[in-house]
Parts: sequence; structure tokens; C-alpha cells
Amino acid sequence: MIVNRGDVSAATRTADGTLASSYEETRSLTEQLCAPLAIEDYGVQSMPDASPAKWHLAHTAWFFETFVLADSDPSYRPFHPQFGYLFNSYYNSVGSYWPRSQRGLLARPTVAEVYRYRQHVDRAVLRLLHHEGPALTPLIRNRIVLGLNHEQQHQELLLTDLKHTFAGNPLRPSYRETSPPLAGTATPLRWLRYPDGLCWIGHDGPGFAYDNETPRHRVFLAPFQLASRLVNCGEYRAFMDDDGYRRPELWLSEGWAECRAHDWQAPLYWERQDGAWHSMTLGGWQPVRDADPVCHVSYFEADAYTRWAGARLPTEFEWEIAAGQCPLIGTFLDEERLHPQPAADDAVNPGPAQMFGDVWQWTGSAYLAYPGYRPLPGALGEYNGKFMCNQMVLRGGSCATPRTHFRRSYRNFFPPHARWQFSGIRLANDA
Repeated sequence: MIVNRGDVSAATRTADGTLASSYEETRSLTEQLCAPLAIEDYGVQSMPDASPAKWHLAHTAWFFETFVLADSDPSYRPFHPQFGYLFNSYYNSVGSYWPRSQRGLLARPTVAEVYRYRQHVDRAVLRLLHHEGPALTPLIRNRIVLGLNHEQQHQELLLTDLKHTFAGNPLRPSYRETSPPLAGTATPLRWLRYPDGLCWIGHDGPGFAYDNETPRHRVFLAPFQLASRLVNCGEYRAFMDDDGYRRPELWLSEGWAECRAHDWQAPLYWERQDGAWHSMTLGGWQPVRDADPVCHVSYFEADAYTRWAGARLPTEFEWEIAAGQCPLIGTFLDEERLHPQPAADDAVNPGPAQMFGDVWQWTGSAYLAYPGYRPLPGALGEYNGKFMCNQMVLRGGSCATPRTHFRRSYRNFFPPHARWQFSGIRLANDA
């Protein structure tokens, strides 16, 4: 059972109010998510963009070992001299690393040894948090908070990577039994209007945020409209039935090239079976339900759909302004459904529904620095800033995002061809 800790960061509020408890809860959840796996599942890498479960477990331990323990505890001894090379992800400032595309080739270390590695790191970090050694400085405390949020990102990636792994297996194995889907019908889509104005954007408050959510700044927005809910599977099937994947006039040039090169005909994981569409979920092979939000579409597919629908994608700033008026509720990892759910009836959600959870929502905004942005000093400056090129922003979280990890100012980003993330569509338009 996943514990819901409320609408705050797991790294800033816990059952007993201590960072040590937050650390233990977050690290434990990662291992809970691996509990349904067979030993054979831990080492599979289904594509270069994905990572094996074993690597996620080890890399999140490496992060604390490298950025917390190495800089705070002179008595700390690394678990293994080569793990810094094997489990560094992309931090050039701290040394070379094993190629990302070859992580699935690492038969060793064993899964058992990786779990021992995590225990070794956990003991050292908890000693630090309980002040049984060097003083816990504000700098190191902040790095632990960053490390916990980093681990929550990998909890989501662990699930998306496992889904891709199981979807590629002709046996169509289920990751685990999931909660029953919510009943629902396709509620009518309404257009909600928002006025023009000079608006504040970015993180505001004392809680944790990534550096790319800052600095807070103002933008001018023209009047716009936002759809009252996400695009659902039934609506997306209408696009498919109207030859949406065979009409180049709907597509950006690069998107059309991707569509042709990979023979896209439907969202990722969709297949026809006995004349009906089915899709792979973390709960196994399931019929596609028209009322569910469409999921696992690329930016290119999202953009083509909006053009077919006579609309556009919202900018990330339009999305953030609309989200500021909504309660932070939705289908997150904590609900254990692991699949996007239908929109609630408008009587329940008079404002825009499904703003949070369910699926990450593509925006029409390129992933760029905010005015005045400065990355973190040192190696941690590589965390976000160096990826501000050829990526598009997604907002809102998904059914695989830990609720306590999410904020309205959260900026996710992926290349426009990516489909394996829980990514979907919300329409916008000029007013």
C-alpha cells in the first residue's frame, strides 16, 4: 500500500516531521515498486532511452553517495570502487560513465548486491541525519532534499520503463494487479475562457523546487481558452479514423518524417485484436476505453491532433495560470491505479478537470531557461540546465507521479518524438 502524505513534498513533511523519516519512506517506496518483479525482470533494457530496474535502484543510491556522503563524511568509504563509473547517469563533472544504451548489458553486479549497496548508503545517510557524525550543514540538507525528489523522479521512470519492457514481450505479462478502473462516460468538452494580463510564473514559496522552475517572473498572456478536460481515447480514435496518421498537412515536417519512419498508426501500446483496439497497461492487456484520456502520444501526434481538431496546445504559461485556480487533486501514483482515469462529471469539477495526475500534458512551449535563470553551482548544475535544447515542456504529472513530488510550477521535458512517458493532450485556443 502506498501511503499518501498530502499536498506537500515528501522531502519537507513526514509522519514525524523529520527528514530522516522522509528519507526512509522515499527509499522504501522505490523498493516497494520493485517488489512485484521476478529476478529476470531487473536487468532488461528494452530501448536506449529506458533503464533496467536494477540500474534505477543503484543510480539513486549513487546520487546520495556522490553528492551527499562524499562531501560530508570523511569517514565514508564507497561500497565499490567501480560503482561510480557504472551508475553515474550523465554528470561529466564527476567523471566518465558507462554508456546509457548499454545499461542492460550489466549482468553484474547482481540484484542482491545492488540492494546491499542501497543498505550501505542508507546506513551512512541516516547516521548523518541522526547527527551521529559530522554536522548536517544547510548545503548537505538541501542536497538530501534534492536527492529525495530525484529518487521520486526515478520511481516514475521505473514504472514507465517497466511498462515498455512488458509491452515488448509477446506473453503480455502484467507488472502487478492494479486497482479497478473508475467507471465513467465521455463528458462533453467545454471551453473555459481566461482573460489577458500580466501574470506571475514560476515557483513561489519556501518549499522545494528544481532550479528550472525559477526565477519567478512575469509574462503577458493574451486572452485564451482551455478545454475543460483532457482529450480522451474516443476522440483520438476519431482522428485515427479520419486518416489522421496519413494526412501530411496535419503534421510538422519532422513529425511526419517520424510518423513515416516508424509507421505510427495509433498511440504507443495500442493494437487491434478481434476488430477492437486494446492496449498494454501495467495491469496487463486491456481494451481501450473511450472515456479514458489518450496516453503515450508524442508531441508530434499531440500537435497533429490539435490541428485536426481546429485548436492548438496550450503554452506552459497558460497551463500554469489555469492550474493556479484548481485544487491539487488527480490520479497520482498514490491511488495505485497506474492508468489514467476518465474525467469526473462537470458537476463535481466545474473548472478544468484532470489538470493534475492521469497524464503529462504536452504544451506548445520549448524547454528554455526562464529570464535570469542560473543553474546550481558545481556538478549539480548539470541536472537540468544542459538539456534546454530540442525538448518540449509537459505539465501536470501523471498516474505514475508520486503526489508529494508534484507542484503547479513543475516543468517536465522530453524530446518531441518521445512516446513511452504517460503523455497526453489538452486543447487550447485563442479567445
